[in-house]
Amino acid sequence: MAEFDVDLFVIGGGSGGVRAARIAAGHGAKVMVAEEYRMGGTCVIRGCVPKKLFVLGSHVRHEIEDAAGFGWTIPEFSFDWSTLVANKDKEIARLEGIYAANVEKSCARIAKTRAVLEDAHTLRLMTGETVTAKYILIATGGAPNHGREIPGIEHVISSNEAFHLTELPKRIVIQGGGYIALEFAGIFAGFGSDVTVVYRGDNILRGFDEDVRKHVRAEMEKQGITIITGCTIDKVDKHGKEFTTHLSSGSSIASEKVMFAIGRHPNVANLGLEKAGVAINPANGGIAVDEWSKTSVDNIYAIGDVTHRLNLTPVAIREGHAFADTVFGKRSVAVDHATIPTAVFSQPEVGTVGLTEAQARAQVSHVDIYKADFRPIKATMSGRDTRVLMKLVVDGTTDRVLGCHIVGDTAAEIVQAVAIAVKMKATKADFDATIALHPTAAEELVTMRTPTARYVRQAAE
Repeated sequence: MAEFDVDLFVIGGGSGGVRAARIAAGHGAKVMVAEEYRMGGTCVIRGCVPKKLFVLGSHVRHEIEDAAGFGWTIPEFSFDWSTLVANKDKEIARLEGIYAANVEKSCARIAKTRAVLEDAHTLRLMTGETVTAKYILIATGGAPNHGREIPGIEHVISSNEAFHLTELPKRIVIQGGGYIALEFAGIFAGFGSDVTVVYRGDNILRGFDEDVRKHVRAEMEKQGITIITGCTIDKVDKHGKEFTTHLSSGSSIASEKVMFAIGRHPNVANLGLEKAGVAINPANGGIAVDEWSKTSVDNIYAIGDVTHRLNLTPVAIREGHAFADTVFGKRSVAVDHATIPTAVFSQPEVGTVGLTEAQARAQVSHVDIYKADFRPIKATMSGRDTRVLMKLVVDGTTDRVLGCHIVGDTAAEIVQAVAIAVKMKATKADFDATIALHPTAAEELVTMRTPTARYVRQAAE
């Protein structure tokens, strides 16, 4: 009789957990995955994928408006929110089925229920079943965090609920200045809602390059989105189907919906972590792990957003794959969390990889900046008031490209390719030696020859 029921038990059927389960099973492990909600996790069910579908849908209005400059006469058009939501639900259901099928094809077993730890090797399912495992992987992700308790917090929705609204709000107030807040601001504005963004900091997109932050804000405000910074929401009153949002500045805003997107917290509650001896990282509230994703308990690992290291779906997938290769594939693999590209599907879109200007100037003695701010070719015909930003951050001593930051259409697509060069430690000379692809916006990355700024850090005496 085997010492354990399974070799690996995965708590969480999201992107990271599913990848780990499939790879481990491929290495010959007996695997079981427990998911209490829907297979696919946050990204597939109520995150990246439905968000991108909504973003694409909201772009259509701009395309229709721009068409006249290219000679198109488009009859009066209309938009139906319920059709969008229904079609999104169909696509998400299709993807959920694929996720489940792929796990089962790998010969791993799926338990559609919640699982909690009883000890370092034992899990209790809500079905009443008890399962023992040689190794346990926690991949429970994160959840929206509304922050401090305020009067009327029960009236506030998160991105989870935003995907299932029965109708498009005419007016919406969104608190937050990061990925989710700005992406939904663009979505609702694109579909015709009046949008107000409220953020406590001095400017949106904290942690991004300063030029990116300024550029995105200016472009969003051109589209009619109101952005209020240095302010928070202190109270939300409900009046029938409408709400009054009271700000810390003393002013108030009327709307049909109020959404908070101020961050997410690791989903660690009521998992039985204390019973198994799994430690929490006091610095971020996530499960504490080492470079191999191992927790404080030798046979228990954690990956993805539940560790609160770098909350991006591809990172969770890479961590899950590395875990499976390390533990079951007899090949030690540690994930390199440096130089990871990221995108904000705001409108305009942001794509970035590597160091910001501020980070480079803090780390490198000589920094050269190459920057282009221009009107895209499409806007010259459509008449739309919009500009593209492209920026390279270069080590002035070694000529290595340390960072690339783009704001504009298809920024994410461009940066995905540029990330390869940055990861390979390409130099500015390598970029210069690459012949431009004309006419494209991306050609600016290989045609910028003169630095727009140069910084030299004086050595300490």
